[in-house]
Amino acid sequence: MDLRQIAIYGKGGIGKSTISANLVASMAEAGLRVWYVGCDPKSDGSLTLMGGESLPTFLDQMKDGEVGRYEVGTGYLGVRCLEVGGPLAGVGCAGRGIIVALQALQRDYFTEDPDVVLYDVPGDVVCGGFATPLRQGFAREVYVVTSGEYLSLYAANNICRGLNNLGVGLGGLICNSRDVPLEKEAVSTTAAHLGSRMIGFVPRHQVVRDCENAGRTVLEGAPSSPQAQAYRLLARDILANDHFVMPTPMDPGALRDMLRELTVR
Repeated sequence: MDLRQIAIYGKGGIGKSTISANLVASMAEAGLRVWYVGCDPKSDGSLTLMGGESLPTFLDQMKDGEVGRYEVGTGYLGVRCLEVGGPLAGVGCAGRGIIVALQALQRDYFTEDPDVVLYDVPGDVVCGGFATPLRQGFAREVYVVTSGEYLSLYAANNICRGLNNLGVGLGGLICNSRDVPLEKEAVSTTAAHLGSRMIGFVPRHQVVRDCENAGRTVLEGAPSSPQAQAYRLLARDILANDHFVMPTPMDPGALRDMLRELTVR
């Protein structure tokens, strides 16, 4: 298969890293050669793929702005893991580190012909630093994790505004459920207004926290659970997806009106 370069964005705390880790685990389970690249300065996204062990970050291994053959982790089912890391709080820009790390990956490692590279990116693309995977052409398709809550949908809409400005296609919204009323309807309707669709719905379940506390993805810690199957289905639908749109972001007032209309039906 041709190399798929996928970026997962979403509001902080929405479960984006949980989705990302279980997606790459599902893809590896299907026999694909997969890379997970964590672009969050917290460097915690790969923990469950690495059995609860922290990776030394790319930036930590740099000396005087240079880095040699740096350490890359091999996690669950052979998933290759890199954490970019970030600058000290209040010092520097995460974007510069992401640029250097991704350029080094392309030069030194992606010659191994992976099938999928997934970038787990925090926040939203209004920040120039975290837009780096898209600006530099490393990621060619984007999925946005959200819930049915207003602030999460507001962030998803704002990310889509950034995608529109950058000229990058949206593959769909992923609903990571918070068990709020009419959640599927809220996410599906928002996606439709953006010109896209809800590509997957991941239910909320205690098994996710239990597995993360044990340093495991759900695919590894509870492989027969319905939750693991939800991640497998999402991975399958993303890999099968060939429909990408330039999103048309909503006015925030129109987003509030849409959600208000849903609740009074």
